[in-house]
Amino acid sequence: MRIAQVAPLHESVPPRLYGGTERVISYLTEELVGMGHDVTLFASGDSVTTAKLVSPCRNSLRLDPNCVDTVAHHFLLMEQVAQRAENFDIVHWHIDYFSYPLSRRMRVPSVTTLHGRLDLKDLVNLYDEFDDIPLISISDNQRTPVPNANWQKTVYHGLPPDLYTFREKKGKYLAFVGRMSREKRVDRAIEIALRTGIELKIAAKIQNVDRPYFKEFVEPLLKGPYVEYVGEIGEKEKDAFVGEALALLFPIDWPEPFGLVMIESFACGTPVIAFNCGSVPEVVKDGVTGYICGTLHEAVSAVERVGELDRRAVRREFEERFSSRRMAEDYTGIYRKLAEKAAPGLRKTYRAA
Repeated sequence: MRIAQVAPLHESVPPRLYGGTERVISYLTEELVGMGHDVTLFASGDSVTTAKLVSPCRNSLRLDPNCVDTVAHHFLLMEQVAQRAENFDIVHWHIDYFSYPLSRRMRVPSVTTLHGRLDLKDLVNLYDEFDDIPLISISDNQRTPVPNANWQKTVYHGLPPDLYTFREKKGKYLAFVGRMSREKRVDRAIEIALRTGIELKIAAKIQNVDRPYFKEFVEPLLKGPYVEYVGEIGEKEKDAFVGEALALLFPIDWPEPFGLVMIESFACGTPVIAFNCGSVPEVVKDGVTGYICGTLHEAVSAVERVGELDRRAVRREFEERFSSRRMAEDYTGIYRKLAEKAAPGLRKTYRAA
């Protein structure tokens, strides 16, 4: 098939540091190319891909000191897609609702994967209007606020099987990877470490919007024992950081749409101790790949028992449920269905890879 993948421009594809959405787009794009599809990636110019690359900007926007208006670049991105749309059998958007008016008017079928939260009142009227736009969720729970949207399927994220190193030997510290934000609850992870007396290593990105939370709730706790903040890390550092841990802490306090770091941890064989929010019950198999908790007391108890879990079983669950190949096959099934449903006068002939 001739497939367009349209990525947000805030990070490169793949990102140099933190960036879950762009990382998933990279894994999907490379897997589709490997399956024989003709893929064009619309992304920032510093992206690295085996697909054809089309870029409205030279650098990813978050790390570009000269970028003031990120929306302007995304409007250029959508125009680039529109100008080339007839070259594709399907356009796969990853830029949230920005593309909806354009998608509605394009002759070529398209689909949008939603990577973020949907529990915002501002979105209710939006999805009432755009109830014809085909959507893909990354967990069933993500759909809850807008159940009547035009959902096609839930497609869980996937990773290349050789991306992370399986480590059978359990580590001696707890790990936290993510954003330094109130909803990710780094402060809760620190409390778990203090109660268990086990070292916690924190690898987290701090955005400007999250600095007040960091200053008030996290920074004072970094001065105590059992806690080390290592800063923001990239893909290469994450392998050892997560793989050599006793467990990954995922003490979230929000409706997490998926949580890529959980399956990254599974790939290493490292169990996850997560709070029961959002996608967690769909991703973590309680008592196999980790433990699902409702309170700090339960999380502390889980840490005390986590060494009993079989790390080979954790890795096996990853291979069976969360590979990039499985993800790509799920998506191509959706692409074919939407291409075949296109009106006869608009339908394009595509070659199946």
